[in-house]
Amino acid sequence: MPVANESLHILLVEDNRLHAAMATDLLAQADPPGFDVTHVERLADAEKHLEHAETDLILLDLTLPDAQGMAVVSCMRNCARDIPIVILTALQDEAAAIKSLRHGAQDYLIKSQVTGDLLIRSIRHAIERERLESRVRRLAYYDALTDLPNRALFYDRINQTLALARRYDRILGVLFFDLDHFKLINDSLGHSMGDQLLEAVAARLKEVLRSSDSLARMGGDEFAVLLPEVKTSEDVGIVADRILKALELPCILEEQELFISASIGACIYPQDGDDVETLLKNADTAMYRAKQTGRSSVCYYTPTMNVKAADKLAIRNALPYARERGQLRLYYQPQAHLADGRLAGLKALLRWEHPTRGLIPQADFVPVAEETGLIVSIGDWVLQAVCDQARGWREQGLPPLRMSVRITARQLQDESFYGSVLSALERGGLPPADLELELTEADIANVGEAGVSTLRALKEHGVRIAIDDFGAGQSSFQYLRCFPVDSLKIDKSFIDELEADGRSAAIVKSIIAMGRNLGLETVAEGVESEQQIKFLRTHGCDRFQGYAFSQPKSPDELERLLNESAGRQAPPVHR
Repeated sequence: MPVANESLHILLVEDNRLHAAMATDLLAQADPPGFDVTHVERLADAEKHLEHAETDLILLDLTLPDAQGMAVVSCMRNCARDIPIVILTALQDEAAAIKSLRHGAQDYLIKSQVTGDLLIRSIRHAIERERLESRVRRLAYYDALTDLPNRALFYDRINQTLALARRYDRILGVLFFDLDHFKLINDSLGHSMGDQLLEAVAARLKEVLRSSDSLARMGGDEFAVLLPEVKTSEDVGIVADRILKALELPCILEEQELFISASIGACIYPQDGDDVETLLKNADTAMYRAKQTGRSSVCYYTPTMNVKAADKLAIRNALPYARERGQLRLYYQPQAHLADGRLAGLKALLRWEHPTRGLIPQADFVPVAEETGLIVSIGDWVLQAVCDQARGWREQGLPPLRMSVRITARQLQDESFYGSVLSALERGGLPPADLELELTEADIANVGEAGVSTLRALKEHGVRIAIDDFGAGQSSFQYLRCFPVDSLKIDKSFIDELEADGRSAAIVKSIIAMGRNLGLETVAEGVESEQQIKFLRTHGCDRFQGYAFSQPKSPDELERLLNESAGRQAPPVHR
């Protein structure tokens, strides 16, 4: 839209030169003069002009050498979606006038009836109406925060691109992603900061994507990208990697440095779906798989993912009733002192005994419990059950043991967690030093300042804190500096490779030595052979767990082990 006192650029599409001269003369009557007219005689010439020249309005005849009637209007509207069209024709036909308006024209004028004032007024009204309609379209199809296309416009674009892909046998790619741990930023820094971060991310992504790619904000912190010009799946991966790299640099907002990453799901037409709903659903499924495999990564869709997604949905639907129906069970993984093989403690393992699916391990349903918020109530139940179990064994005269319980960042974010731990200890009569709370490195990254304060308060009360799966994360040394840690649980992946991989052996020795220098206990997980026991004992590891000592056991099975624990040496490997 030109500013005040600038000429309006009119494209006059008229094959009759006499009529074109008449229209130009009528426009010249404007006071003050305000029209710059370009005349072409063919539809093809109009299309070429629109490609490179600024145009504010199209004055269009319906009878041209290369097109007739509504085909003329449709072609112009497709070539210039945001440019108003006024029909100027000799055809005095009410039905044609109605059709023209339905096809996108703003007005319909009859050459024999038009005057200068009428033509000028029609042009100005058409431009103003198009401007208002464009504003409405932007509100309907663009995200107000990031100014990116929204879900509705993205669906429209992908449907149009799919139609072309089917016609010309092309492939196209779809990426679906969200920001890792974005909720933590909203919760800890406020929604205003979260909005600023979304604006910064959108601006950064616009810079790295190609002009042919369509980026959209689908809602919240979810984004999608349509890649119409790809030849192979590798092309899709290149764009996805470009997005990940664009997010590597921190965002500086209100003098705060925020580190962000994204989990990206990728799928390809036609192999992963032939309609917009299927493609987006499959890309979304692949995105969640990327989150499960470590975040800040790209995952391509595979058909088996839908099977897993259906399985996850079944778990989500049944989990709210598992506890009240008495289906949750606790098993215990015994730990032993490496020095003499005596029983040293028990790690609680949550299982779900489903009536039709059998025993479901916690790795399959705890993530769902975290997503739904059920982990808070389930976690409270686990803590109380473990403390009650320890009390029951003590009342039978069995030796006291340290009880280890895995917790999650979601539990620590709950204000009631500190009180729940103290309540469970008091009710079970368990000394705080006999309770150990384990957090993985992945969970520690999401704890937040309030969660760290809760851990410190629990440690001051006497509860032990351990980092589980130590070495598998990316910021282990930072955690040791900032968190109130008592124990390091060496990740099973390093123990598995002790005998075959010299680097794994060197890492394990380094963790043990570091723990000793920092006054931290070290525990090896997943120990399965006498050779691994010998290595760990030689290098001063404190405890171990795994099938080389015992597989997880039910409470009833453990009573016999507890009765036999005095002076016990590590048994042969269980096969």
